[in-house]
Amino acid sequence: MAGNVTCPKPFLQDIFYSNAGYVEGRLCQPFNGITCCLPCPMTDWAYPDSFQTMTTAANWVAVASTVCCVFLLLSWAVLPVEKTYRHYLSICLTIGVMFMNLGFVIPLAGNPEQCFDDITPHSMKTGSVCAASGFFLILGGWAGVLWIFLRALSLHLQICWQLVVGRNFMWFAQAVGWGLPIIGVILAFLLSGVSFRFGPTCHINHKNSLADLWIPLLVFAGLTIIIQFATFGYCIKVYLASLADNSASTEGSGMPSYTNSIRTMTPKQAYRRVRRVIALQWRGIVIVLIIVCDVILFSIVFVFQDNTIQSIKNDPDLAIPWIVCLALSGGDKVPCLGEASKLAVSMPTIGAVLFLLGMNGIWLLILLGRWSMVTGWRDLFTSVPNRSQREFVSVDARLDDLKKDTRSYEMLSRDTGKTMDDSVTPSVVTPISPTHARSPTGSPVNHDYMQMPNPDGRRTPDYFGNTARYHTPARSFSSPRPPQQTVTWDARETYARPTSPYTQQDRYVNPLGMNRI
Repeated sequence: MAGNVTCPKPFLQDIFYSNAGYVEGRLCQPFNGITCCLPCPMTDWAYPDSFQTMTTAANWVAVASTVCCVFLLLSWAVLPVEKTYRHYLSICLTIGVMFMNLGFVIPLAGNPEQCFDDITPHSMKTGSVCAASGFFLILGGWAGVLWIFLRALSLHLQICWQLVVGRNFMWFAQAVGWGLPIIGVILAFLLSGVSFRFGPTCHINHKNSLADLWIPLLVFAGLTIIIQFATFGYCIKVYLASLADNSASTEGSGMPSYTNSIRTMTPKQAYRRVRRVIALQWRGIVIVLIIVCDVILFSIVFVFQDNTIQSIKNDPDLAIPWIVCLALSGGDKVPCLGEASKLAVSMPTIGAVLFLLGMNGIWLLILLGRWSMVTGWRDLFTSVPNRSQREFVSVDARLDDLKKDTRSYEMLSRDTGKTMDDSVTPSVVTPISPTHARSPTGSPVNHDYMQMPNPDGRRTPDYFGNTARYHTPARSFSSPRPPQQTVTWDARETYARPTSPYTQQDRYVNPLGMNRI
């Protein structure tokens, strides 16, 4: 390990180190004609030792969040839709949050070295773990912001503009929700790059970061908040209008279709429609508010921290009290933490941001998950194939099952009026072939229906026996042929008596007109 005795402890002279790694990440200052740099990583000197424990705990929260996201995605992919109520807006948002969590999980699994040498942090070019964590963090941040924006836009179109978001909106959402994040990651890597600048996760560098990441993210987050509050304002307006509406309209009377204009609705009808939509979408609304607040808080905190470090590089006099304290204490950071807190974001604020970002997957499971998913997985692993499909053996074998399940039927007895399960034990009726049916004496049965004895002594016809012959009426119009005789009517007749002659056998007598003169 190289060092320079002319630099006070703990600072090191940069002339002994190469220009590899992320050189712009060094925190150096001129001192008596030489350049002395703060040892890497910088967070070890600006924060207490508990900072590393806090970041590790936040990463483990991200692991739990990733498990929740994987559970949701597997449930949506494997279980039937009636168990999960899956939707592409929820699926894509969960994938985006999982990508963001991987930005914190990968450093925990890889345990990378943050520094290329004693004064230089690793960059994406010198550390594969750094490149992977930075890639997933930026991709997940972009995807999370855009999919909550699309979710808020979809809800706004349904409630305020009464539009049905269908297939066209789905393809538009897929293009925007994944196209812009990919473009954003490419621009961030080409124009700025990532490095270990703030804990064990690689973040975007200061160069061009406002233009290619932070400002676009904050713009979409701001649009999401505007759209969400516009939707809330419309809901409040509809609710207040419904209070002043005195029209007596029922829940279903005069209710216009979903695609009709909103001007055709009464205020109460509009309020009922909005209430139904919110009752179905309140989970998505809460998710939108949580994630957009997390992203805005993270952006503001990191931009403030980034600008503070950059201002120290541009004006070294700002850090002189802290540097002098470190030099006088011989490299002991504990007495100088008070001076360092004036230059950096407080550790409770950083911890809150990291924990909130890591909990997004847990919020998704709480709000988008359903208990039916758990029962669906239970049924999937405990059910035996073809267990519910019973094999038919005979009518007798299934009689007991039918008697036990009263919901399958409820037949009333003709004598008692009670249900068949309560009064009469049903007899099993089996079909008898009409060609082989014989009487007890052995002679063929000639009547149309066989009489089967019932338990109560009555005899009922066997409708499975011979079939009675059907004679087509002479004036039947069921077959596609014209009528054989046209009946004419005399309009002068009060009772519309047909004018065609009748035979004596078919003589019609009107009971109401028998005594009419």
